Amino acid sequence: MTFSSKQIQAGLEEYKGEWSTPQITHLLKRVMFGAKPADVNYFKTKTLSQSVEELLKPQLYPEPPLNYYNTADYTDPTGIALGATWAFAAYGDGTLNSKRRNSYKAWWLQQMFYQGRSIHEKMILFWHNHFSTEADTVSDARYLYKHHSLLRKFALGNFKTFVREMSIDPAMLVYLNGNKNTKTAPDENYGRELQELFTMGKGAGSKYTEDDVKAASRVLTGYVVNAQAIDYSFTPNRHDTSDKTFSSYYNNTVIKGKSGTDGMLELEELVDMLFLKEELSKFICRKIYQFFVHYDLNETIEKNIITPLAEIFRKNNFEISPVLSTLFKSQFFYDAQLYGAVIKSPLDLIIGNLREFEVIFPNPITEFVDVYMLFVEVVRQGTIMQQSIGDPPNVAGWAAYYQQPIFYEAWITSDTYPKRVQYTDTMLANGITRNGKKIQIDAIAFAKNLPKPNDPNLLITDSIALLYKVPVSAEKIEQLKRDILLSGQLSDYYWTEIWDTMLVRPQDTMTLVKSKLQSLYQYLLSLPEYQLT
Repeated sequence: MTFSSKQIQAGLEEYKGEWSTPQITHLLKRVMFGAKPADVNYFKTKTLSQSVEELLKPQLYPEPPLNYYNTADYTDPTGIALGATWAFAAYGDGTLNSKRRNSYKAWWLQQMFYQGRSIHEKMILFWHNHFSTEADTVSDARYLYKHHSLLRKFALGNFKTFVREMSIDPAMLVYLNGNKNTKTAPDENYGRELQELFTMGKGAGSKYTEDDVKAASRVLTGYVVNAQAIDYSFTPNRHDTSDKTFSSYYNNTVIKGKSGTDGMLELEELVDMLFLKEELSKFICRKIYQFFVHYDLNETIEKNIITPLAEIFRKNNFEISPVLSTLFKSQFFYDAQLYGAVIKSPLDLIIGNLREFEVIFPNPITEFVDVYMLFVEVVRQGTIMQQSIGDPPNVAGWAAYYQQPIFYEAWITSDTYPKRVQYTDTMLANGITRNGKKIQIDAIAFAKNLPKPNDPNLLITDSIALLYKVPVSAEKIEQLKRDILLSGQLSDYYWTEIWDTMLVRPQDTMTLVKSKLQSLYQYLLSLPEYQLT
């Protein structure tokens, strides 16, 4: 981790340099989960500008999560059949709700795995970390799915509308006690996090006061969750109808108290007031920068990157896509120092690995039960590496995105690193089996997609170009070739012969080729270089 932004002179001017594998894989690994060989080749036919604009297109909304859990011993008590969605059904009981939460999480990772050529899924994860909720606390899987739908809807949309809708989202109302916030017993939880974590942050330019927290909380009184409708509702007699006065930081704004259903209009005024502050746009642009580029923020980054991005954000009425478009087309983003300067999150590692090696799952239509069961295990793998989808550790999200000074380095510990290696070793050697169905990396299929796999030198260098974002020495490449592919033989022809023979007489050398490729990729995926993106 030798990156230093102080050494980069470039800013947000459009990148005009080379557009080939190094730049494309850098972009794809940052904005998607992994860089599939087919995607890399696809974007080689596009310009940088065309590539970024295509990546910023939202994906079609997927079908909701399904009941995969009906068995001979268990039937959904609310009457939802196997293969039907539970997302809009009655609650049922705790046992059922637990099964639905598993379904929801497995469904979510399926969306990441099957994603199209779009940043959409990565942005959903970004906002999940930003508007953090914990599935175990929210509990009701239906609220979790509705919350996810909100993340999906606004992931590339208007942040101002997003904040308003998030403030009355059932899952958020439950998670931060908004549904318990009344005029007689005001709860400051959401009013505080709305400013501290969701809009203003805790930087030097954020000078809201404790009284501002209390005033915002009073504005937000009266909202409750309607379990039957799976939505919020507003109860006027729980709403504080007195005036709410804010500090000089907010220009001494007064939100006049309103009675009846007009009380809901106060939320609009609160959001309008928050979005008048320039610090809000800077705070969001900092978070985008730290998530997609690097955690290092200093005066140079503030001046050359954050401040102009924040101005773009404001000029575009808080639309998210123009900010992303400018950043991902910029000269700064493609500085070679940024390649491999970030440690992969567990989900980047796991989903990226599945996608880059194009692991084949059972048919998601006819064998959806098996697919869900396998993805439940994929969820578990993320959890043991300290990134449980749907369950960040607290309202601030995962520490790797905010905890100074280590940030992403928090992902790697003496406990998690061996588990990362164990996962990739397992996927190469034996795979994961559930319900009699297996997912496994096919090392031969991956190699076949390379330009010239019968050349041991190119096999290794082309693999590294796709899997790594940091250089590997010529000495290391020569060692890998000699020790693994050539088994100590002196001539490259040894590998060429066994590969070419496999293509015409698989029974002769396929087992040998497979063993060598598995050993090669197990070694490559175990190294620290594979943990970087």
